[in-house]
Amino acid sequence: MSSRRILLISGSDATDFLQGLITNDIKGLDHGLVYAALLTPQGKYIADFFLARQEDGILLDVAAPLGDMLFKRLSMYKLRADVQITECALNLQRGTGPAPEGALPDPRHADLGWRFYSEATESDDGSDWDTIRVAHCIPETGIELTPDSYILESGFEALQGVDFKKGCYVGQEVTARMKHKTALRKGLCLVDVEGDAESGTEITADGKPAGTLFTRSGNRAIAYLRFDRAKSDLNAGAARVRMNQA
Repeated sequence: MSSRRILLISGSDATDFLQGLITNDIKGLDHGLVYAALLTPQGKYIADFFLARQEDGILLDVAAPLGDMLFKRLSMYKLRADVQITECALNLQRGTGPAPEGALPDPRHADLGWRFYSEATESDDGSDWDTIRVAHCIPETGIELTPDSYILESGFEALQGVDFKKGCYVGQEVTARMKHKTALRKGLCLVDVEGDAESGTEITADGKPAGTLFTRSGNRAIAYLRFDRAKSDLNAGAARVRMNQA
């Protein structure tokens, strides 16, 4: 499990502040964890994170490598709003087995189990997270999710990470246009792989660039593909790649 950074967003304007920035509806906190992203005005990915209600504010759980950048970005947006962004002493515990009291289901997929925040050291129960992610084509921060990513191409709708009825947020116009006016021509999908190929290997079709291979588990992997070039056998280095038909 990659290390996480936990921030606390507090103040009388905290809920409205986040609602105007993130891809999902902050009202979902009434029912558990909210998975969401922050985008550029051009609709590209900046960071993905989980939000959880706390008595003294809203917890924001983000991959540690993005923590400093996200802290600065949120601080820039708050202007004169009554919002405080501080480090939180809580850590993430995560698992797919029996959940401790107070744990919350991962909203992306039931097979991802639960997330729990406490003062204990960050930990998980040893679950094979990559196998679970590959099985359900769930992207990971810094691997499938990069500054070049669009969240709809990354499957955020299926992951409960975007709400199309919540109103405006940064990057909303581009995201809505991709949803309602165009068919996706590129995106993450599950592929079958025969042979050796590392994450990050370019995928080609008849010698033309067709995408990139990412997280692999056994003979299956998550890939980012141009769908118009993925209708026949593909290659990732010496490995053969085919779109999974299951």
